[in-house]
Amino acid sequence: MHASRGGARLWLDRTGHLQPVPEWRAEPEAVLRLATGLIAAGGRHLDELHPCADVRLGDGIRVHAVLPPVAVGGAAVSIRLPRINPPSFAELLSGGLCSPRVAEILQEAIAHRRNVLITGGTGCGKTTVLGALLDLAAADERIVTIEDVAELRLRHLHTVGLESRQASAEGVGEVSLDRLLREALRMRPDRIVLGECRGAEISTLLAALNTGHDGGAGTLHASRLEEVPARLEALGALAGMSPEALARQAVTALHLVVHLSRGPRGPSMRAVGELDLDGDRLLTVRKLR
Repeated sequence: MHASRGGARLWLDRTGHLQPVPEWRAEPEAVLRLATGLIAAGGRHLDELHPCADVRLGDGIRVHAVLPPVAVGGAAVSIRLPRINPPSFAELLSGGLCSPRVAEILQEAIAHRRNVLITGGTGCGKTTVLGALLDLAAADERIVTIEDVAELRLRHLHTVGLESRQASAEGVGEVSLDRLLREALRMRPDRIVLGECRGAEISTLLAALNTGHDGGAGTLHASRLEEVPARLEALGALAGMSPEALARQAVTALHLVVHLSRGPRGPSMRAVGELDLDGDRLLTVRKLR
C-alpha cells in the first residue's frame, strides 16, 4: 500500500500480477502510523533520519516501509505473507517446479551433501525452494541458517536460525551477516545456509564451503543463469577479492547452480548448471533445462 495526494491505495499480488483493491481507502496519515507501528513491532525504528526499514514479524511475515521525503508521494508499506504451511518438495514438484530428472539431481545433491546455489529474480520462489530442499536433509544433521531478515521456515527439526541486526539509533549493536557466518562456524553445523548472498560475506561463505563444510546452500539474485558469474564477482569485489581469486574459490565451493523463475503455479526451474573456469574467469555451464 502507498499514500498519495488522492489518499492511500492498496494493491495485492495475485499470481504474479499487482491488482488494485478499488473499495479500499485510507488517509496518508493512517498509512504513516501503520508503517511506523509495524516497523517498531519488528524491533526497528522508522523516522525522518531512518526513513527505510525491513523487519520480520511473527512466523515469517516480512514488512518493508519507506517514509517521506524518500517516498515522494507518501509512506509506502510492502507486506509479504508466507503460506501458513510452507510447501514440501513433493508439493513443489506437483506444482510444476521441474522435471523428474531434475528432481532426482536435486535430491541426490542434498543426499550427497553437495553445495547448492539457487538463483533467480525477486519473488520467484528462491527461499521457498531452498527451504523445501533443506527439509530433505537427514534428520540427524544440524542446519544453521543465516539471514538478513529471517524468512526460511523449515520443517527440519534440527535447525538453528540466525538473523542479522542493524545498528541502533546510537550507532551500536550491529550484528552483520559476515559476523553471523563466523559465529555459525563455531556452532558445529552440518550445513551452513546463507539465505541471500548480497555483500562481502560471500568471502566468508566460500572459505567455509572450501574448508570441509559441505552441504551448504544459499540464494543469489540473478536474471539469467549466465549472469551468475558477474553477480558473484561484484559481491567478491565488495570483499576485496579479485575476479580471479573469486573464480578459483567459487568453482570449488559451489557444486550446483539452480536458476528459477516465477511460474503460474509457483516456482519454475529454468536451468541447472555448474560453475567452471575459462582461464582465470568464472563462467556457468548449463547442464539441464
